[in-house]
Amino acid sequence: MKKLFALAIMIFMIGCTVKNPEIKLPAIISDNMVLQQNKAVNLWGWSEAKAKITVEASWGKTAEAVTGADGKWLVQLETPAAGGPFSVTIKSGETQKVINNVMVGEVWLCSGQSNMEMPLKGWPPNDTINFSASEIASSDYPGIRMFTVTKSTAAAPLDDCSGTWAVSSPATSGDFSAAAYFFGLKLHKELGIPVGLIHSSWGGTPAESWTSGELIGTVPGYESFTAEIQENQKNLKEFEAFLAKLENIPFEKLPKENPFTNLNLNDSAYISADISTWKEMTLPQTWENAGLPGFDGVVWFIRDFEYDGAVYPEGVELYLGPVDDMDATYINGQKIGSHEVSGVWSLERVYPIPADLLKKGINRIAVKVTDNQGGGGIYGKKNPAIVKGDKILTDLGGAWKYKPAALFRSGTVYVYGEGEKSYEGFTGKTIVMNEYTPTMLYNAMIAPLVNYTLEGAIWYQGESNVGRGKQYETLFPAMITSWRNAWKQGDFPFYYVQIAPYNYGDNANETTAELRDAQLKTLSLANTGMAVTMDIGNPVNIHPANKKDVGERLALWALDKTYKKEGIVCSGPLFKNAVFSGNQAEVEFDYGTGLELRSKESFFEIAGPDGVFHPAKATVDHDKIVAVSDKVKEAKQIRYAWCDDCVPNLFNGAGLPASPFKAVK
Repeated sequence: MKKLFALAIMIFMIGCTVKNPEIKLPAIISDNMVLQQNKAVNLWGWSEAKAKITVEASWGKTAEAVTGADGKWLVQLETPAAGGPFSVTIKSGETQKVINNVMVGEVWLCSGQSNMEMPLKGWPPNDTINFSASEIASSDYPGIRMFTVTKSTAAAPLDDCSGTWAVSSPATSGDFSAAAYFFGLKLHKELGIPVGLIHSSWGGTPAESWTSGELIGTVPGYESFTAEIQENQKNLKEFEAFLAKLENIPFEKLPKENPFTNLNLNDSAYISADISTWKEMTLPQTWENAGLPGFDGVVWFIRDFEYDGAVYPEGVELYLGPVDDMDATYINGQKIGSHEVSGVWSLERVYPIPADLLKKGINRIAVKVTDNQGGGGIYGKKNPAIVKGDKILTDLGGAWKYKPAALFRSGTVYVYGEGEKSYEGFTGKTIVMNEYTPTMLYNAMIAPLVNYTLEGAIWYQGESNVGRGKQYETLFPAMITSWRNAWKQGDFPFYYVQIAPYNYGDNANETTAELRDAQLKTLSLANTGMAVTMDIGNPVNIHPANKKDVGERLALWALDKTYKKEGIVCSGPLFKNAVFSGNQAEVEFDYGTGLELRSKESFFEIAGPDGVFHPAKATVDHDKIVAVSDKVKEAKQIRYAWCDDCVPNLFNGAGLPASPFKAVK
């Protein structure tokens, strides 16, 4: 009898387990989401094995599935024409989850690096958005929603990510990607329907990070990457075991605003440390090029110098130049200045030195540098120095001692200690595994999204691949193709931004132009479009303030090519053909109606058989450009705006600028 009773209890408990299974949903399937209209959209999640899942939408459609042995399930739910708000209920047994305030409309993925990441509120004081305050104040659009993917990296594709859907309002829009917001706003107003924007970007990252493992091996330079990453797994586990010994501080426990301001990592010990065993680095330069490849975190730089005791005149300053990203700077243990907020990576540091601070004999400059992404360190074209006005009193260029104090990895500050807990405490070798490593961002920030049904994607990236334009000709199409393969929605629309004028430094003209040319050539890929921004950049700031025109120019491509709106000119002039004759070239363009040269300066150049380019005089003739050079007898090549930071002058009748190009006979 007791056995029968126990058996009955067991059967009852098993029945309860089957009847009330847990339902887990990915982050992107949540309140406030936007679903693609007039489609059988994917919804998915996890539960117990062999559980029946029923999905019911308030617009009257249902879908069912049974989970596999791994607990995964996926349904396709038919959506109506744009509208809402709706609700979606997911049931299994007596368990149910309700997703509220769901809109149906147009869904776009928005990705890239910092110019896509840059929020509507900007990164003041240096990186601002035009009319930011008024745009935020007028952003009450319940039909515009944005899902922002939390930054993360992974060595293999993930099933889920972190993030939430936010409804556009003055309380939320300041944190929206500005370029994505203006793109969505233009679509919302022109189409009169809800727009969902899935924002997944990371400043400073190269295109290879966003490319899948399936196709990265087709890119020159990365043929052996997949094999290398597999070999690296053992070493990576050893590195993670090393990190587990260190003190750690999750980013979420730091202040939300200015998290690195006054972050004390045993600073006093570094300021007064015996630096005889520290490694040396020649400054100025970014540390990625000098012993710390791919490193994000905190590094102390110390330079001891001798002072003869002479009285320095008033107005003496320490010139460091730009520091990427943040710094706190000390002389003889006393802080003389700091910039510990985001957005100041390009700001030159010049700090007054108190008159009584320097002493006869050895003096010490200690700089705590915090880099949260991209290049890091004390860099620039001029040496650090003690100066008075334009006069250099002590040149501080050359060898500095350095020591890493903390590593930033996967949303955590890992604090180094002494001995086996120091930066040098890990003696193994690993491939650098961070946001710059091929496939790492695809795995963590794209792969979790691939089931989500969308209309298309927009992309703003390229600055971090400047110098590798020829590789980008293969890499960028491979990245686009890897996304399309993953989504299994065919050649969905993919519209992108051509990088704006910016002074990348000495000898950058050719490499910058090659990157733009690679972007232009990518238009040969089906269903792509390119927003040209040669007229709205900032040659001295890589983060131009005019993101409204960027977003709206991307939207023009969507309105014309995707939504077939009449009367839309989606692009400025794009090179179509060149005919060479004597010392001239006649150039024809797509989207060239109403060609206009807005200044007398010519950005056209012609080369003869020797390949040497010379300035050419350009005129408009029946919507063609005729360029002539007296320096060339037989024209063989022509190029336009083949430059680093120039702002060229060729536009069409719609007021949109021409893309740079090069053509060969």
